[in-house]
Amino acid sequence: MVRRSFLVSAAAAASQSWAQANDRLRVAIVGVGSRGSAHIKELLPVPNLEIAALVEVDGARAEAASQTIFARTGKRPVLYTDMRRAFDDKSIDAVTIATTNHWHALTAIWAMQAGKDVYVEKPVSHNIFEGLKLVETARKYNRIAAGGTQRRWWGRYRKAIELLHAGVIGEIYQGNFFFPGGRDSLGFKPVTQPPANLNWDLWVGPAPMQDYHANLVPYNWHWFWDFGNGELGNNGIHMIDVLRWGMQKTYPVRVRSTGGRFGYKDQGQTPNTQNVTWTYGDGAAIVGQLRGLYTNEPMAWDFFGTKGHLHLKEGADFVITLGRNKQAEPAVASPPNLDHFANFADAVRARNPKLLHAEVEETAISTALCHLGNISYRLDRELQFDPARMQFVGDAAANAMLTRPYRAPYVVPEKV
Repeated sequence: MVRRSFLVSAAAAASQSWAQANDRLRVAIVGVGSRGSAHIKELLPVPNLEIAALVEVDGARAEAASQTIFARTGKRPVLYTDMRRAFDDKSIDAVTIATTNHWHALTAIWAMQAGKDVYVEKPVSHNIFEGLKLVETARKYNRIAAGGTQRRWWGRYRKAIELLHAGVIGEIYQGNFFFPGGRDSLGFKPVTQPPANLNWDLWVGPAPMQDYHANLVPYNWHWFWDFGNGELGNNGIHMIDVLRWGMQKTYPVRVRSTGGRFGYKDQGQTPNTQNVTWTYGDGAAIVGQLRGLYTNEPMAWDFFGTKGHLHLKEGADFVITLGRNKQAEPAVASPPNLDHFANFADAVRARNPKLLHAEVEETAISTALCHLGNISYRLDRELQFDPARMQFVGDAAANAMLTRPYRAPYVVPEKV
């Protein structure tokens, strides 16, 4: 590949040089379930990019995804069951990752160690240790690494944050979010043999080996602690990321979470109702509510500042009110949405992580707040956190939950 010989000073020049050289960015997608299928749809229109390989432990899904790509391009990607074989392919430049949560970090680490750039779906880790190792790997191997917090590419969010950073509502002392999940009972599924088309050992990967049941595959693994991070890690990360971005905050010093799995008894383990407060050293706070039962409240964010309030609702323009005014300020035009995979491709070609709108460290910090909230929920107490040491203060039980035991050979390494 001639890609690595480019030295350019701007993304536009990099993209132009790349196109003129007629050199294609060859991408492997790891995981082609619902999010991986979205990756296929969104990657296909990106100029001068080829989906060269698919990695999937479910053979039936792999074949269906391959057929989708063939129908659009006339080419079939190479299919792999084991991601390590794809990473051995030196013709692959970059990897997009849409596996189950418990595979996100290790997949990205292995890919970057093999010289690939990575786009990692949120949450980028299953625990805080993994997030730290993910970022450390990107820095050590000089990889372009993006996180999947896509609202950082969306126009109205970028405009709202620009105004917040310019001081439109003054100093922001609190950010609130509300997420309505609409989650019904899973019921109870019996233990059975895994389907013949599913490699169960690879699916379980870093988690403890356990029996298969149909509430794990293809989606409901989100509600089991070994594989998912509940609604807080599933959709709450998007909510947290927008607030943290607007407030220009990183790690809190205190966290308290309450909630439960209300309304039904089923096989799921994570809460369907969760309230979390993350408090910072200056007293500012992020306050979140996630509700899977019944509500007519919309998904929304609220920023509260010393001069006013900014309300941001999914699918609608943001609204600013200042002082004691009841009347909103005039609406502000928002720029168009950006294409997050095109942004990733541009950063890869330019070898410049600063071009990314969601560089992986930003997504890793937002992911860490999800983990902090879940640890507080599971221990049912407020926790003190030391961001300098990335440890809880005087709490051995909480610190034990910063990582997990790994099942060999699927081990997130201490030394990357």
